Amino acid sequence: MDGRRLLLEVHDEVVDCRACPRLVEWREQVAIRKRAAYLEQDYWGRPVPGFGDPLARILIVGLAPAAHGANRTGRVFTGDRSGDFLFAALHRVGLANQPEAVGLDDGLSLTDVFITAPVKCAPPANKPTPEERAACRPFFQREVAALERVSVVVVLGQIGYVATAAEFGLRPRPRFGHGVEARLVDGRTILCSYHVSQQNTFTGRLTESMFDAVLVRAMELAAAG
Repeated sequence: MDGRRLLLEVHDEVVDCRACPRLVEWREQVAIRKRAAYLEQDYWGRPVPGFGDPLARILIVGLAPAAHGANRTGRVFTGDRSGDFLFAALHRVGLANQPEAVGLDDGLSLTDVFITAPVKCAPPANKPTPEERAACRPFFQREVAALERVSVVVVLGQIGYVATAAEFGLRPRPRFGHGVEARLVDGRTILCSYHVSQQNTFTGRLTESMFDAVLVRAMELAAAG
């Protein structure tokens, strides 16, 4: 099966998944008890599959959907401050056709990059359990397998780094740090970045120039690999 068809299959299976009772209850509860700013909107309230270019050479890995971001809009990193920062950066370096992501019908398209997360449902307190991470793992594995051209994996934050390193068999695993690069035995590269969370971007721990530098480096590695 070709990568595009596999990604479509995974997409449909992710959207229909109800494997984790705690996550199902939480995501659906959030979709009913909406944030005041979004009272007039219909929340997605389901698992969120990956999104992007099926022929991507760069894979970006987060952690999980945000309760009032992707759990509302139905697309990873879409509709929250983290996504605002991420997509603006992707646009600046030429990987996205526009700097904003607000919903499924906003016209956003990505070139040479695919974005996903190891956990597909918004978890309470942004903390999925080990069992929930394990239940989602096959989806993540199949997305990775479908993206046959990926040569660079940009991981956002230490949790995403640990999950990705385990999936790609990175041993020994270098200590996480912004800009850290780890070469895999198959020639691919894991490239670390601080997460694009509000906590990091509002405090200046992660600046636009810092994140742009990571994306530019990912593009250099992809072009060379």
